[in-house]
Amino acid sequence: MIKVGDTLPSATLQEYSEVEGEGCSIGPNPVDVTKATAGKTIALFALPGAFTPTCSAKHVPGYVQHFDDFKAAGVDEIWCVSVNDAFVMGAWARDQKTAGKVRMLADGSGVFANATGLTLDLTARGMGVRSNRYSMLVKDGKVASLNVEAPGKFEVSGADTLLAQAKG
Repeated sequence: MIKVGDTLPSATLQEYSEVEGEGCSIGPNPVDVTKATAGKTIALFALPGAFTPTCSAKHVPGYVQHFDDFKAAGVDEIWCVSVNDAFVMGAWARDQKTAGKVRMLADGSGVFANATGLTLDLTARGMGVRSNRYSMLVKDGKVASLNVEAPGKFEVSGADTLLAQAKG
């Protein structure tokens, strides 16, 4: 399992873009984790799946609400990562009104989740291997803090915990 001081694994996530821009087309676009975290401070939180009750009611809204506080604490970007495809993450982003605040990144095949060792096996519930619920502060590609949630809990992976760590 990844730990504080480790470098994030090399992986490609997908981000759904609503608008065609420089170097990106409408639809899923690749995000190279190594390149996208280089020289930046990232508040990253991961969830088992999009549109789940706790994640939609508490996790994502908490990070959106605290966007300005994270920026003031020196965080360059906020990432939400989930084992879903980019289309689902794009729909969830629209639903949660994350535009310009939280990047909703798809780990469609669970490559990133598996590489971090932060997985949750929900095969018995018909959902396969998902990401565990956690948050981490990443500085220049290295894990500066890590908060892994106990199963069925919502105590340490929310915005308040990670914001306090970002403020130092």
